[in-house]
Amino acid sequence: MRIAIDYSSAVNQRAGIGRLVRSQVKALAEIDHENQYLLLHARPNPGATVEAPSAPNFARREIRLRERWVTIAWHRAQVPLAADWLTGRVDLFHSPDFVLPPVRRARTILTVHDLAFLLRPECAESKLRAYLEQVVPRSVNRADYVIADSENTRTDLVVLLGVDPDRITVVPGGVDPRFRPVNDPLQLARARERLGVGDAPFVVALGVLEPRKNLPRLMDAFAIAKSRGRIPRHKLVLAGGKGWLVEGILEHHQRSPYQGDILLPGFVADDLLPAVYSAADVLAFPSLYEGFGLPILEAMACGTPVVSSRSSCLPEVAEGAALMVDPEDADGIATELERAILDGPLRAELRALGLERSRGYTWGRAAHRLLDVYRRVYAA
Repeated sequence: MRIAIDYSSAVNQRAGIGRLVRSQVKALAEIDHENQYLLLHARPNPGATVEAPSAPNFARREIRLRERWVTIAWHRAQVPLAADWLTGRVDLFHSPDFVLPPVRRARTILTVHDLAFLLRPECAESKLRAYLEQVVPRSVNRADYVIADSENTRTDLVVLLGVDPDRITVVPGGVDPRFRPVNDPLQLARARERLGVGDAPFVVALGVLEPRKNLPRLMDAFAIAKSRGRIPRHKLVLAGGKGWLVEGILEHHQRSPYQGDILLPGFVADDLLPAVYSAADVLAFPSLYEGFGLPILEAMACGTPVVSSRSSCLPEVAEGAALMVDPEDADGIATELERAILDGPLRAELRALGLERSRGYTWGRAAHRLLDVYRRVYAA
């Protein structure tokens, strides 16, 4: 097979989908030495670097336009410039980031990570939401096959967009082997310095600062826990770059009575994440909606207890190995944060359960599932 993959998200997005696509492609290169792959991507944004496999069956082709202009041409203006004119002859074209460009002859596969823009419309910027409401259903209808990150997203695709369930396969994310408990004092000190916590114990929330991460309610929960006097030295670290509608989060931070104990260090580089998770007392993940929830598994792999929302797909990865909370109950979140911090036997149990749970999710397993989808779509 000759397989083209739209690699623009992997080039231009440091976190989230970009990291997932890079990890999937890297794992594909490790398990598949027979099929030919072409990674098609827009010109990198300023500061972006291209990380791609160097395997002999993987090639790369750059479109000499920024991703913004490619998006305008393909999805807003609907210029009929087929992606497989740019790739040359391919059997399959896989778009792993919600939208499918025009494709002339190749069979097409589309990954939809979540439908938050439909289920939590208040959490998306209005212009982006209008764009997604138009192009995602259109892309789903045009695709020969659809991949979802979770069973929850698969169900949402069936219920909300009417996709035939036989046309969808779940390919979950994985945990890179570098995510493991870090005990090196120098690495831990480096992570603490980057976060600005000093020697204080801390709770970390990791992800782009945007409304569906539910960070104002997490700040309220932290304030409740602090006011009870049982975690007087703890900090709350909201680690992530600024996303859409971030203004409400920043304003809430300014109003918090514990503003000085709530730190916003910005985006944290990938190489620091194992030490960040390992240094934290707890990962708090109270999202209103997620497509998968990769930080939960990464924290578990580092031996860090997790307090997770029970919304959307998160029970699929966290239930039974984390403390689960109602994302709209600040008092309940506060109580579970306190338990995860202060209850020694519970912490030990969560650590053991989390380590075991994380072992079930590998990028190799994800790549085998993805390759199976490619084979089935090619043979259809």
